[in-house]
Amino acid sequence: MQSETYNAESPAEEILQRVFGYKQFRDYQQQIIDQVVKGGDAFVLMPTGGGKSICYQIPAMIRNGVGIVVSPLISLMKDQVDTLLANGVRAACYNSSLSSAETRQVLEDMHAGNLDLLYVAPERLLNEDFLERLKQLEIALFAIDEAHCVSQWGHDFRPEYIQLGRLQQMFPGVPLLALTATAEKQTRLDILQRLNLGKSLQVVAGFDRPNIRYTLIDKQKPYAQLRNFLTGRHDESGIVYALSRKRVEEIAAKLRAEGHSAAAYHAGLDAATRRGVQEKFLRDDIQIVVATVAFGMGIDKPNVRFVVHYDLPKNIESYYQETGRAGRDGLPAEALLLFGYGDIVISRGLIEKGGNPEQTRIELQKLSAMVAFAEAGSCRRRALLGYFGEQMEQDCGNCDICLNPPETYDGTEYARMALSCVYRVGQRFGIGHVVDVLRGAKTERIYSLRHEQLSTWGIGREQSQEHWSHLLRQLIHLGYLEQDMANYSILKLTAAARPLLRGELEVSLSRPRLKPERKKKPARKIVGLEYDEQLFQLLRARRKQIADRDAVPPYVVFGDASLAEMAASLPSSEAALLDINGVGQAKLERYGAEFIAEIVGYVSGS
Repeated sequence: MQSETYNAESPAEEILQRVFGYKQFRDYQQQIIDQVVKGGDAFVLMPTGGGKSICYQIPAMIRNGVGIVVSPLISLMKDQVDTLLANGVRAACYNSSLSSAETRQVLEDMHAGNLDLLYVAPERLLNEDFLERLKQLEIALFAIDEAHCVSQWGHDFRPEYIQLGRLQQMFPGVPLLALTATAEKQTRLDILQRLNLGKSLQVVAGFDRPNIRYTLIDKQKPYAQLRNFLTGRHDESGIVYALSRKRVEEIAAKLRAEGHSAAAYHAGLDAATRRGVQEKFLRDDIQIVVATVAFGMGIDKPNVRFVVHYDLPKNIESYYQETGRAGRDGLPAEALLLFGYGDIVISRGLIEKGGNPEQTRIELQKLSAMVAFAEAGSCRRRALLGYFGEQMEQDCGNCDICLNPPETYDGTEYARMALSCVYRVGQRFGIGHVVDVLRGAKTERIYSLRHEQLSTWGIGREQSQEHWSHLLRQLIHLGYLEQDMANYSILKLTAAARPLLRGELEVSLSRPRLKPERKKKPARKIVGLEYDEQLFQLLRARRKQIADRDAVPPYVVFGDASLAEMAASLPSSEAALLDINGVGQAKLERYGAEFIAEIVGYVSGS
């Protein structure tokens, strides 16, 4: 096989090219790697898919000793280790999934100096026996992945992470990195304090994922809205998040009945079933996973093309992290959120069941921020990045608001009808009942309350339920109504409603969005790169055959971006294939001949 002389200016750059197959570092990577290689600490905040892992993997391969990576999930460890092994890196994980023989082998390799990287859970790392083992070894570095778990302000706080602050005292002189993709200002400060990283290199690379299109629609008939979104996406990988296990099961069953390759995933399933679903999804044997938030952290699958939130996430960090599981390969991806006020009530109830008053206060505050994001009528990306303290100079041009600005109308008369109705029912009922009165519903509840006798009963029957629900939500957002979440979400007039009711004000409202705008489907392009779609699909099929044969996920072989580049440049030699991003020396030797044969055969036959 081809042996390449790499044009590298440093050992780090040589490893980047030879092992990982990339020609140059992304922003900040070189700075972080240099800091750690010379023994310094670092705090790293990079968006999902931004290249955090390389920031500790390369230093661990350069420095003497083994790099210890703290990771919260077994699935995340396995995924990272599989990818490293495919690149020829000496890596292993040490967790409860290993057999006794496997555990012994990992420990033997660690003590013999045969590992560059070892992935462990925080509980396993802080076991006194394991710490004693580490004190006998040379440690290259400690890397704490998903570092937001350290902070009580983090959206996925884990008490066992707090003890990781002990590492610097126990292993003085060993570099410590904390890495995360989701941490607003308070969480960042908490991480720095708890891990004693106040004097470390601090890199905040930004949160923007420009390849993801953010869309939000009013939740009315959610399954029909999901079905509409999935039209034409049968060959795409995606995740649908729902709030409850029951709903997850129902959605997955409906999707399968309609011909989709879908499976449910939630904490109520046994471990073997969950593991099977995840493996099939990673290997492209299942296209859609319908899941609770139990699914996702540790999913490095780069070709997830869409994420749908069937229900409202409890905080912006979760929304950002979960949508960030789409488009990790940098190719176009979609994030759809169905927004309904009933979800707020459910989420609030779940939060208030917690036993820690301070944690409850924090989580309710974060839920309010999520609702404010969903209600905002401005560029979604600006609102999302603004939450994390990152300002955009202009609108993104790749969200529903930018691509399809809401249609507005003079809603003054309708607003007065709605506000009058809220007043007439005594400010003691929620959106659903107010809409029923406005539309003249003839229900048992209406008659038992004698609300058919109100002057507002039926005055809005010519407009749909969706019209009135959307209008009432806007009046809440605009401050004319308030929703008492702690009291069954009843609607109450605010002081601002009085001048509107008296005819002293006018109000402009937007029409509801009930389904995503069906734009022409974006071509899957790397920026500035046109490629042969037919060859791309042939290369995907070849990759799947190889992955099945080697019992690894397809993206461990090559990512979609690498295949697209092959389908554009048509490499017919080892040297040309090695020039493709993502093709390193180990992968060239392992897979190169088969992909070159596929390309040459296609070109000669066309």
